[in-house]
Amino acid sequence: MPRFGVVSVAMVTAFDNDGELDVDAAVALAKFLVAEGNESLVVAGTTGESATLSIDEKLTLFETISAAVTVPVIGGTTGSNTRHDIGLTAEASKLGLAGILGVSPYYNRPSQTGIEVHFRAIASATDLPVMIYDIPKRTGRKMSNDTMIRLANDVTNIVALKDAAGDPSETAKVIAGAPRDFEVYSGDSPMNLPLLAVGAVGAVGVCTHWAAPEHTKMFAAWNRGDIAQAQRINRLLIESYSFEGNDNAPNPVQPKVMMQTLGHPVGACRLPMGPAPTGTVDAARAVYKNLLATREGSQK
Repeated sequence: MPRFGVVSVAMVTAFDNDGELDVDAAVALAKFLVAEGNESLVVAGTTGESATLSIDEKLTLFETISAAVTVPVIGGTTGSNTRHDIGLTAEASKLGLAGILGVSPYYNRPSQTGIEVHFRAIASATDLPVMIYDIPKRTGRKMSNDTMIRLANDVTNIVALKDAAGDPSETAKVIAGAPRDFEVYSGDSPMNLPLLAVGAVGAVGVCTHWAAPEHTKMFAAWNRGDIAQAQRINRLLIESYSFEGNDNAPNPVQPKVMMQTLGHPVGACRLPMGPAPTGTVDAARAVYKNLLATREGSQK
């Protein structure tokens, strides 16, 4: 079993109607996500609107959710300010987390050397395992294979990669060059199966907020060699993959609407993400209705 499980969720952050952190709603959501089958939770990651959270809000989320669930909780502690991120990582590591998620620095587009030194500094600030998150479409800079492979081999607590770079052939090179116990997770839902094919161990998903059971079945089918079944389930998930976000409603706008549709008061996204477009609630209901129909059909 991978150290963070096979099916994980990049959890949205719950706010009240005034846009303030709602700790009780966050804890309730975390418990729901675990009950649905998620084997770990990423808290205050980018899907959790980390860029809009204060330090105190992040620390509160880390401590309360770690205490509330029995699965590993991975805390998103990094951004684009290495000195700040070192301090937050060190403080967060005292609060019951099982790991640290470090997103590659965004906007300032550092060199590969800068990215590498940044992550070495983050890892040195904690004894916890670190998962690096590479998502160049949002950060503006892809981590090179050489950078990732050096970090995986040289830094003992850099143990995993959340891959949203969209190129399984390049990910295969990272897996081939990293230590055997280094774990790659899909961080881009449409790439789940392609990344499994080159050696990924699971996914840190967004639609695992509402489709964790299907992910569990898909990965189990893949791991027992039932490729046709894995492909069939993947086809059923395409609608959920598509709903995660688009240019009109980027993640986490739509996942938050889905959670509210399912009865979880997580509030709207903080600005500048903006309000959900007209029709998003209806779309969420349709996506979940279709998913539920396939789920119930498979149980007959």
